[in-house]
Amino acid sequence: GEHPRMGALDVCPFVPVRNVSMEECVTCAHIFGQRLAAELGVPVYLYGAAARHESRKALPSIRAGEYEALPEKLARAEWAPDFGPPTFVPRWGATVTGARTFLIAYNINLLCTKELAHRIALNIREQGRGPSQPGRLKKVQGIGWYLEEENMAQVSTNLLDFETTPLHTVYEEICRDARELNLPVVGSQLVGLVPKKAMLDAADFYIKKENLFILEEEQKIRLVVSRLGLDSLSPFHPRERIIEYLVEAGEVDGGLVAKPLGAFVRAVGARSAAPGGGSVSAAVGALGAALGSMVGLMSYGKRQFEDLDPVMRKLVPPFHQAMEELVAMVDADSRAFSSYMEALKLPKNTPEERERRTAAVQQGLKMAIGVPCGLAEKVSGLWPALKELAQHCNLACKSDIQVGAKMLEAAVFGAYFNVMINLKDITDEKFKLVMSQKVSGLLEEAKQGSAVVLALLDKRVA
Repeated sequence: GEHPRMGALDVCPFVPVRNVSMEECVTCAHIFGQRLAAELGVPVYLYGAAARHESRKALPSIRAGEYEALPEKLARAEWAPDFGPPTFVPRWGATVTGARTFLIAYNINLLCTKELAHRIALNIREQGRGPSQPGRLKKVQGIGWYLEEENMAQVSTNLLDFETTPLHTVYEEICRDARELNLPVVGSQLVGLVPKKAMLDAADFYIKKENLFILEEEQKIRLVVSRLGLDSLSPFHPRERIIEYLVEAGEVDGGLVAKPLGAFVRAVGARSAAPGGGSVSAAVGALGAALGSMVGLMSYGKRQFEDLDPVMRKLVPPFHQAMEELVAMVDADSRAFSSYMEALKLPKNTPEERERRTAAVQQGLKMAIGVPCGLAEKVSGLWPALKELAQHCNLACKSDIQVGAKMLEAAVFGAYFNVMINLKDITDEKFKLVMSQKVSGLLEEAKQGSAVVLALLDKRVA
């Protein structure tokens, strides 16, 4: 009963998660609102990106006065619902629907009174105490309340845009205010789902703040759960709470990278145009980066190489990140090629159809060029680190870094060939020239980079 509400179904937002646009979510909200009002005879308001009035974009503006104020509110012309009758339905109230970016519902636990928690909420929420006293954090809503069942207070917040104000910033700012008031913070609570990026951004913050060396995504998530105390009220299971993990778990086809190695190789060897050289190049590049990461880690954290720890802390992360990004390009290349092939199948019976088909084919070709070019650019960023690694790494891993260098070079060769074969059908001459020069330069850099790494290793004596 503490949370603001105005109806049995208080709010039903549509949020773009993957492969859907905000415009499509707006359409869904309009269809849903219209149908809900028609079938149940209840008032429905639109908010967020779906709002028809500027004054209704923010949910708190529509909710003002809550359920109890609805009879009077519905009688005023300026608050006529977007769908349904302007009459009060006691058993239902009103519903708000709309489209918005991902909202994170996040509560911070305090051992104090409701009033003190609300005082902190007023300090940090964007609305503050009113126009003359705004709060510190943009795109954050907040309220203080008391949980009788837990015998503690909470600052309950909504992060309307976690990239403007991240999760860890909200936690740290509330901790700061709590310290000034001599109040203990005893963990926090995520309500519902959370985007993976919000968790990884928080991990990066604490890794930098505490000078930690953590690479694996699973360990980064565990760090955030610990630092924010996300398991203080109930266990936090990442596979059930991070939205990307749930989406992946529900997918029937996890893509090429989800296949066992043998199945991937057989898919490449099948009588099909995709996966082909582009996906193989990405896989080869990912393995080259993985070998760089492995060699760095084999030279880290051992007493005999203790003096190398600061160097390896600097060198390993770029390889680990590139490995993950290149793995993703295995499927990205296959999808880009499939998009081009689908464009070729479009009808071409009328001038309009031929024009649409030509535009789609050109766009598909540019996508098919963009992925391998991105691969070559990603590998380009690794040569300085690989050269430094060759000068310092554990020589027991000499052959591994040699193989890694040649695999990265081979990946760029593959990218070059895939770009050039698709460029020949591009009609934009300026685009052709720019991309040809770029990928040719990246290939020369890869040849030289690989040669330098091998030469540096040959000069070292075990």
